[in-house]
Amino acid sequence: MSFFGLDCARRIELELERKLRANDREYNLSFKYATNAIKTSKYNLFTFLPLNLFEQFQRIANAYFLFLLVLQVIPQISSLSWFTTVVPLVLVLSVTAAKDATDDINRHRSDNQVNNRKVEVLIDRKLQSMKWMDVQVGDIIKLENNHFVTADLLLLSSSEPLNLVYIETAELDGETNLKVRQALPVTGDLGDDIEKLADFDGEVRCEPPNNRLDRFTGTLTYTGQKYALDNEKILLRGCTLRNTEWCFGLVVFGGPETKLMQNCGKSTFKRTSIDRLMNVLVLCIFGFLAFMCTVLAIGNFFWELNEGSHFTAFLPRQDGNSAAFSAFLTFWSYVIILNTVVPISLYVSVEIIRLGNSFYIDWDRKMYYARSDTPAEARTTTLNEELGQIKYIFSDKTGTLTQNIMTFNKCSINGKCYGDVCDYMGQRIEITQKTERVDFSFNPLADPRFVFHDHSLVEAVKLETPEVHTFFRLLALCHTVMAEEKKEGELFYQAQSPDEGALVTAARNFGFVFRSRTPDSVSIVEMGQQRSYELLAILDFNNVRKRMSVIVRSPEGKLSLYCKGADTIVYERLHQSCSKLMDVTTEHLNEFAGEGLRTLALAYKDLDEDYFTQWKQRHHEASTALDDRESKLDQLYEEIENDLLLLGATAIEDKLQDGVPQTIEQLAKADIKIWVLTGDKQETAENIGYACNLLREEMNEVFIISGNSPEDVQAELRYARTTMKPDVVDSVLLPERTLAKGVKAITDEVVNGEYGLVISGHSLAYALERSVELEFLRTACMCKSVICCRVTPLQKAQVVELVKKYKQVVTLAIGDGANDVSMIKAAHIGVGISGQEGMQAVLSSDYSFAQFCFLQRLLLVHGRWSYLRMCKFLRYFFYKNFTFTFVHFWYAFFCGFSAQTVYDQWFITLYNLVYTALPVLGMSLFDQDVNDVWSFQHPQLYIPGHLNLYFSKKAFFKCALHSCYSSLVLFFIPYAAMQDTVRGDGKDVADYQSFALLTQTCLLFAVSIQLGLEMSYWTAVNTIFVLGSLVMYFAVTFTMYSNGMFLMLPSAFPFIGTARNSLNQPNIWLTILLTSLLCVLPVVTFRFLLIQLCPTINDKVMFKVRQAKATPPPPPRRARIRRTSSRRSGYAFSHAQGYGDLVTSGRFLRRPAVSRSSGFAHTGRTGFSPMGRSAGYSPTGRPQNARVSDVEATSLQMYRTITDPAL
Repeated sequence: MSFFGLDCARRIELELERKLRANDREYNLSFKYATNAIKTSKYNLFTFLPLNLFEQFQRIANAYFLFLLVLQVIPQISSLSWFTTVVPLVLVLSVTAAKDATDDINRHRSDNQVNNRKVEVLIDRKLQSMKWMDVQVGDIIKLENNHFVTADLLLLSSSEPLNLVYIETAELDGETNLKVRQALPVTGDLGDDIEKLADFDGEVRCEPPNNRLDRFTGTLTYTGQKYALDNEKILLRGCTLRNTEWCFGLVVFGGPETKLMQNCGKSTFKRTSIDRLMNVLVLCIFGFLAFMCTVLAIGNFFWELNEGSHFTAFLPRQDGNSAAFSAFLTFWSYVIILNTVVPISLYVSVEIIRLGNSFYIDWDRKMYYARSDTPAEARTTTLNEELGQIKYIFSDKTGTLTQNIMTFNKCSINGKCYGDVCDYMGQRIEITQKTERVDFSFNPLADPRFVFHDHSLVEAVKLETPEVHTFFRLLALCHTVMAEEKKEGELFYQAQSPDEGALVTAARNFGFVFRSRTPDSVSIVEMGQQRSYELLAILDFNNVRKRMSVIVRSPEGKLSLYCKGADTIVYERLHQSCSKLMDVTTEHLNEFAGEGLRTLALAYKDLDEDYFTQWKQRHHEASTALDDRESKLDQLYEEIENDLLLLGATAIEDKLQDGVPQTIEQLAKADIKIWVLTGDKQETAENIGYACNLLREEMNEVFIISGNSPEDVQAELRYARTTMKPDVVDSVLLPERTLAKGVKAITDEVVNGEYGLVISGHSLAYALERSVELEFLRTACMCKSVICCRVTPLQKAQVVELVKKYKQVVTLAIGDGANDVSMIKAAHIGVGISGQEGMQAVLSSDYSFAQFCFLQRLLLVHGRWSYLRMCKFLRYFFYKNFTFTFVHFWYAFFCGFSAQTVYDQWFITLYNLVYTALPVLGMSLFDQDVNDVWSFQHPQLYIPGHLNLYFSKKAFFKCALHSCYSSLVLFFIPYAAMQDTVRGDGKDVADYQSFALLTQTCLLFAVSIQLGLEMSYWTAVNTIFVLGSLVMYFAVTFTMYSNGMFLMLPSAFPFIGTARNSLNQPNIWLTILLTSLLCVLPVVTFRFLLIQLCPTINDKVMFKVRQAKATPPPPPRRARIRRTSSRRSGYAFSHAQGYGDLVTSGRFLRRPAVSRSSGFAHTGRTGFSPMGRSAGYSPTGRPQNARVSDVEATSLQMYRTITDPAL
């Protein structure tokens, strides 16, 4: 069993602690830890056939057809040839096996590609190049810049000062801003000395393998000392080493035990709701089949008793065969004959339809993202119709809704707003790609990717406006960004938060260039002059303070405190003289927030030297205190951060992906609820919620759930629920309906108004407890949108599972990082965003594309069409096969229940495979009620999918009743027409073979006309398929009933001459016409009355289409709406607490940069490769196809640095 990975799973379950020793493979092998090889494939060469067949015969239908095949080889039972079952069965098994083999070959290739990557491993006191798959726990490996991290490593040493490394975690969480990791000093001393590293014999004891990306606990024992290990010293598989020449690491977890692979979760076989319904219906059909066979067997028993005895003279019974035994054999004979109620061709056709609709997604040019050359991809072919029934969407934020790009968009300085562009009349105009950009050529150190359109701000800088200079000086000094300058003038900023990077980049472009820092100084270039400020203190950010400050001494010796933070927090600490400026700035902040921008307030104050000296002494005492250190520091910070002078505010745009607000609006109109599950903090998540129309000012209320105990959370949820619905019943299980396994399903409740819900991660942990989960789910489902922030990957999956468990709805999860994988696998449909970020989510997804906005096309067009086509296919397929089969049932009463077939055997074999296969496939692949443009204009067309209106048990039973009526017409009209009838020449036509031919011809015409009524969209292909099938029928019939075929194989082709003798009679064609009309007339009448009296949304839109008589014009371009808002976005930082301590300690510093001048003496930008994505700051420095127009040097004068001591 270990071959299938079960033994490994059992061993991991029992592992309570991991022990390993560096450079000691023999010791580590004794624990049988997993190697670094990964295996995602299911089969190998020897196990493929037995395992695949075992899986396929687990399907009820396949096992049923195998059972039929066994029955058909028993001559006493079978009245049909074995080939009528074996051919389609082999075809189905072969097609499915080929598809499974192709998928698994691709998995093998992917595994081999990863397992065969090379890495340098320290073996026998020297570095050797080895494959990833051969790396073992306890090995020491060397990584170089831009290399993927091979396994989960304990960082030992690096090329950077103080043993720091910079990593990109896009594969894990979709975030492209760099993270910092630092080795222990004791291992950092090993450096890159191979001898020292080979002698290293430290022992690690740590937690067993788990999926927690944000936590690691363990200890390192070395030279008799024990050192604590945490997440800051671990490099996880899936990360990429950046801006670090080399580093050495000790393998702690390998292969399937790495946190990346642990987060991949268990791959479950996903089935659509239609598949699950089909299983129920197939069981019902089997029951009905048994009932019909039992009725006919009883009929045979009585017929044998009453009538059969008259025939024994010339049809003697075999010895011992009684009427009861004859009835028993008849039962099984009719099981074979009536098996077409569940034809195997149904499953072949379903697979072909799904495959075809998957290709439509792959080929859709409107879902192709040219910038990254990424097409949409259907990574599975079995879930297409499920895309048409999505009710809940669970989305990640970073990299999914947003691009993780921050751009300095607007600002307010000393009561004046900058960033808007106005025409000559003073009216604001919309900024587009063609809007003229600000010329920053006066500043050779400017980032050419930075885009700003308001020229007045540059003029204010050049005119030396004191407040403007102080504003940008604050942005250049008050931050924790690190600068890297490998070549003269080439500045790279390393920021743990893209917000900070955007602000520092803005200051850089407006002439205040942050150049470098040491633990006690910050060097900037102010309007061409190099200046160094002494860094005296960093009052760091945390979630409670929501602000950060720096205290610096200027070159002139002036002490200043610069502060930036959430406006509500900063306003409380302003000097009373700022009241008038506060009012004006507040208006600007409201305007910024109304546009969904992230805002910060900026303030400063000058400090008295004597006061600061004694404050610094108290600060030192508090920072070294053993008890209550944090509260003492907070009190000191509160003391010094008061009586501030307001400078203004910044507005940063967290760039949404293109079309996100419109997509969310469209999906909301389709009655799809969207929940955002993000690891970001509450303020950031709320900002994005408002920016992308998930939360709106028009909502009645947005509830914030932030309780710190189950009781608090439950009380807050109950308050929210009673606010939305005051007359609500206290029981959380009403209304309800019972699902499988006794689970109570919570139905949707109607609420007057629109509400939103925001819940934090610690509160969500309580909300997901068994005692509170139903309260949480019921409250959340009453809201229009839900945002869960600070959630772990596990919580994301738990939220999805909760909705799946108690709501009978289809869910979709969309994300772009490894932290989204568990959520993607938990949902019915998983969608991965592919592009620059990690590919881990894509590899685990069912569908992938590059932009969130493609989701509306995937659901409203491809999903809806796939669902509509599949439902039409199933309704029609059951109709045509029930009709075909019920005729046998009626015929049994006229043939002595002898299990004689009413049709020719060849017709039975070819009916589903040839005569009716292509027309129904044509409808299922090409049909559409309205085109994609109308689908977008009327997203309400998607709602019937939620309600299962197109195919359900009710629709199935309607099909069965319709088939029963049609079969009665198809049997009794030809029977009555041929009874006592002669040809024109007086010869008899009422023989069995002529009746069989007439009945099957009537049947084919009736089902073909019915197909025509079902089809909404006729194409040349559909027309050829329908007419071609009828032509094929007559061609095959005349060929098989010819003299030549009879002479070759008399037993196989007994219907000699029947076609030419019957089909040349006018009364035969009149019978076909009459039968077809009687079959179709009730359907046409019913549909006409339905459309007139009770039209569906589809009927109404199709009527509009017919009225338009042409493709509708494109919808008018939406004007940008400026909203005013009473809410302002919270503190915009997202970097981690304690980052300021890292800066001042000197542990974060890189190697000394090259010697440099102020930079303003340059005449050009040759080789300049600054950081920045399009209009904003990018933490990784990747080129972004941003076009920078050539600009001429300004004719304005150069500007000197302000040295006014008043500033």
